[in-house]
Amino acid sequence: MSGGFEARLAELGVTLPDAPAPAANYVPYVMAGDLVFVSGQVSMDENGLIKGKLGADMAVEAGAQAAKTCAIGLLAQLKAACGGDLERLLRVVKLTGFVNSTPDFGDQPKVINGASDFLVAALGEPGRHSRSAVSAASLPFGVAVEIEGIFQIR
Repeated sequence: MSGGFEARLAELGVTLPDAPAPAANYVPYVMAGDLVFVSGQVSMDENGLIKGKLGADMAVEAGAQAAKTCAIGLLAQLKAACGGDLERLLRVVKLTGFVNSTPDFGDQPKVINGASDFLVAALGEPGRHSRSAVSAASLPFGVAVEIEGIFQIR
């Protein structure tokens, strides 16, 4: 990708926030060889937590936007794991997305597409990944989406 990942994020109007500290007794990421396992990032933006339940009080499009914020959080944690150098990223390996949804809601993949589509737009081919998108009866703090990720770095 010409210009690097940070340049592409800037073109998309995205500035990575500082990686948030863990909210409980866990670490934000674990490095194992050339893999970085990033703990679940909840949906939040500059206004705070993005809360809602898909199939009840939140539309799929809003859920997809919430998932995009999770992907931004994942990249912020990855950048911290890489000592501030996002160019160490080789590829996104896998995302696991959890969607706060009603029992009859079945569009979890469409919600998590918000994260997947963003990562491919921001990272190009290295952003393509395997993925799971599952329903959750509830998520911490009532957030709409939580996503964890595995990344390969150099």
